[in-house]
Amino acid sequence: MEKKLRQHQANIVKVVLFGPESSGKTTLSKHLARHYNTVWVAEYAREYLQDKWNNKRKTCENSDLLPIAVGQMKLENKLAKNADRVLICDTDLLETKVYSEEYYGGTTDPLLEKAAIENSYDLYLLTYIDTPWEADDLRDRPDERLEMFRSFENALKENNRPYILLKGNKIKRLQTAVKAIDKLLENRSDLDSFSDNLDDLDLHFLHHNSDQQNYNY
Repeated sequence: MEKKLRQHQANIVKVVLFGPESSGKTTLSKHLARHYNTVWVAEYAREYLQDKWNNKRKTCENSDLLPIAVGQMKLENKLAKNADRVLICDTDLLETKVYSEEYYGGTTDPLLEKAAIENSYDLYLLTYIDTPWEADDLRDRPDERLEMFRSFENALKENNRPYILLKGNKIKRLQTAVKAIDKLLENRSDLDSFSDNLDDLDLHFLHHNSDQQNYNY
């Protein structure tokens, strides 16, 4: 199990979208991946928990966290091989650790905690709660957004993770994120590049079925 939670080494810049529910992480992940012509790692928990809700009418339980973590790392390690200099991650195991502590008595499975601390990323984009709450089958704490945000920020500080805070509308968030990522790329000339050919964009987005959004910022 420990091996399945381990992050594979890759010569790319890894960026994590990090923050509470309904704070714009997935939208920005897609926009950043399009901007950098690369892949983005979706949040495995949403697919896993939506299937559980649809089939069993049950929400997340403590016993789900390790399978979710394993699925998340399997997805990240797979897509890292196809990243073009930058990998955009909609979440990471540190986020799973925060949810474990907030929802299940302040504790985390030792295997999950170890992996969450040892896996490393170049930059965290902490998303603030100045976005509208959008209810769905899985979200459940609309009145505790500020408390959850503080838990996420504290996790970054306690674990000495490099991060910037994103506020404002989609355009402002995108611009702030791109500026920070570009600074990282300026100092890394040896990064692995999946392709320099725009014809390969379809391959980059196969995992997401190439959503048809308009990406005019």
